[in-house]
Amino acid sequence: MILFWCKNMGTLNYNELGFLCGLEIHQRLMTKEKLFCSCDTSFNLQKDPYAKIRRSQRAVAGESGSIDMSAKFEESKSRNFIYHIYNNNTCLVDIDEEPPHSLNSEALDIVLSISNAFHTSNIYEIQPMRKEVVDGSNPTAFQRTMLIGIDGYIELNGNTNKIPSVSLEEESSGIMSNNSLISIPEIVNYNTERVGIPLIEINTDEHIKNPQQAKDIALYIGTILRITGNVQRGIGSIRQDVNVSIRDGSRVEIKGLQELNSLDKFIENEVLRQINLIKIKNMLKQRNVSISDSIDLSEILRNSKSKIIKGGLKEGGVVYGFKLKGFAGLLSMEVNPERRLGTEISDYAKMSGVKGLIHSDEDLNKYEFLESEIKSVRDALKINKDDAFILITGKMLQVKKAIQFSINRSNYAMTGVPLETRGIFNTKLYTTKFLRPLPGGSRMYPETDIKPIMITPRMVKDSEKQTPNIKEMRFSLKSELGNETLVNQMIMSHRLSLYLTISKNTNAPKPLIANILLQKFTELSRQNFDVDNIPETELIKLFDIYSKGMITKQGIDEILKQVSEGKGVLQAIKQKGLHKILTKELIRIIEQIKKNKPSISNINILKEIMQKYRLNVDGEELNNLLKKQNGKEYETD
Repeated sequence: MILFWCKNMGTLNYNELGFLCGLEIHQRLMTKEKLFCSCDTSFNLQKDPYAKIRRSQRAVAGESGSIDMSAKFEESKSRNFIYHIYNNNTCLVDIDEEPPHSLNSEALDIVLSISNAFHTSNIYEIQPMRKEVVDGSNPTAFQRTMLIGIDGYIELNGNTNKIPSVSLEEESSGIMSNNSLISIPEIVNYNTERVGIPLIEINTDEHIKNPQQAKDIALYIGTILRITGNVQRGIGSIRQDVNVSIRDGSRVEIKGLQELNSLDKFIENEVLRQINLIKIKNMLKQRNVSISDSIDLSEILRNSKSKIIKGGLKEGGVVYGFKLKGFAGLLSMEVNPERRLGTEISDYAKMSGVKGLIHSDEDLNKYEFLESEIKSVRDALKINKDDAFILITGKMLQVKKAIQFSINRSNYAMTGVPLETRGIFNTKLYTTKFLRPLPGGSRMYPETDIKPIMITPRMVKDSEKQTPNIKEMRFSLKSELGNETLVNQMIMSHRLSLYLTISKNTNAPKPLIANILLQKFTELSRQNFDVDNIPETELIKLFDIYSKGMITKQGIDEILKQVSEGKGVLQAIKQKGLHKILTKELIRIIEQIKKNKPSISNINILKEIMQKYRLNVDGEELNNLLKKQNGKEYETD
């Protein structure tokens, strides 16, 4: 196997690898209503739904007449979905029990203006389409989507990067944790609060040159979105899907990347994964390999000492296994950090609901097998020294599906890299896991409940007035913040739109607002405070109170911690006693200390006051008061 390394940098040479990469960026829009109904788009934070509905979904033929492979795969899991319905946020349109209402014109105007920023050509007759989605994320089993602009581009770092399309579509439901819910593999719970919220999708072409350029482009597009002030903020409001392939590999889509700082690392690891899978394929070509049909090993292992096998055989469970001729040693080959070919196959097996699989390249002693049990399995499967085997245990239907999924993936090892959609597995190691086969065009078909939507020249002209401009925004920020470093950090921050909103609605110093959002928010986020989901109204109130001299800069930190946990700003100030000590009272405290300690120095007075009233005293004001000459009148409020 040949690795393609840059001679001087010691990194992968992406050009020689035949690297192709494209981005799909999805961003929720800030509108009052959903895309095709009048439901509220703000999350009401209700703990209990007022209703639940239960559905199963099946794949259907798209406009081309064929069934999409990814939809068929999702149907094969035979899962049921429970949708949690909340007041004001979900209606009959969302669950396909009522025809869609007219298109949200506010959302259309926003997307038209953003599309202009990418120099796209407008689509003057918009045809709403349905995109089949049967993983349960949409109660309707489809997502409505509309192409708004085509053939656009951006100029970045001296390169022209194409933007083939900009679309307007519906947000999906949010999957819920199964803790305290129904934790059965065949049942998945979804929260419908966000389903149907307007979403913009921006696609780049596949000619991104390397992972760093992908990251730069994603940051740039995100900046354009935030400049509008018309997009939602917080975790989950923006997601990047990344398509990656190399020569002799396959296109793989990584879904739901939210942290841009790690986007390049996930791409790098996907390239390395494909390199290693191609290496395994080439090794298999040199061996006499094949995959045998599975057999039932339940009786052979009926009295097994292995806890996993005993647990799987409970209540009528079974154990099945199959032989991988010529695969010895390859199932344990690492394809990504802490992930092996066996892990890749196990991801497929888990789609059926089983917990995983056991393979012969592992240390089988950890499963507490007796040597005689392993020998019986090897004899039953006719395993030789060059062969490997896989065992799966659990409920009959789940095991049969898991075996078939595993055999399919094992066969693909001889081909190389499967066409897949993958999700985030480990955010520290930047690794992914299999979700479903890569979808194609077969899942698209027209939305017959909505007439085509005409875009008039007047609508286009009006949208041009709202088109975001990064150069103008940079100039504006420079005049407000002064510091070029601070401007650069803010222009690329996902909190830019929040800064713009706050700075327009308070008289607090703009550099202070920027530093709090960029530095203090990041610091508190690392301490697991959910500051990015603090309501804008509370943040505006916080900075407004500061601008009126009612709290100190030091007190903002503690207030943010309290508000991130659900308290209001005024409640936090009152409960924690964070009101600023006014000048008149501060003078009284200084004079009282001097009276009690006549020989005390100013520096020790400052230390004593700040130690006791750190969150209630403005340090700069205190320092200025202490510098005043003896006998001079103190200025009061």
